[in-house]
Amino acid sequence: MNKRELIDYVCQNLETTKSGSEEIVNTVLRGIRDGVARDGVVSLAGFGTWTARERAARQGRNPQTGEPIQIRASKTVAFKPARAWKDELN
Repeated sequence: MNKRELIDYVCQNLETTKSGSEEIVNTVLRGIRDGVARDGVVSLAGFGTWTARERAARQGRNPQTGEPIQIRASKTVAFKPARAWKDELN
C-alpha cells in the first residue's frame, strides 16, 4: 500500500472527500515525524513505536572499486511493531 492507496482507504472508511482524507493522512504522518524529532519516540498502543536512533561513523567499502571509505555518523528512525500486531500477522 502506498500513500495514495492509504488516502483512498481513509476516504472509503470515513466517508469523506479525497482532499479531506489526504489532509487527515498528512496530519497524522506530520504528527509522527514531529513527535520523533521533538521527543525521540512516538508510541501508539497496539500499533508500534517509532524511535530516533544515531548511527556511529564507520568504515565502509565502495562497491564499484572496493576502495575503503569513511561513512559519516547519521540519524535514522526505527519502527518496532506492537506485540499484538506481530501476533496477528503470525
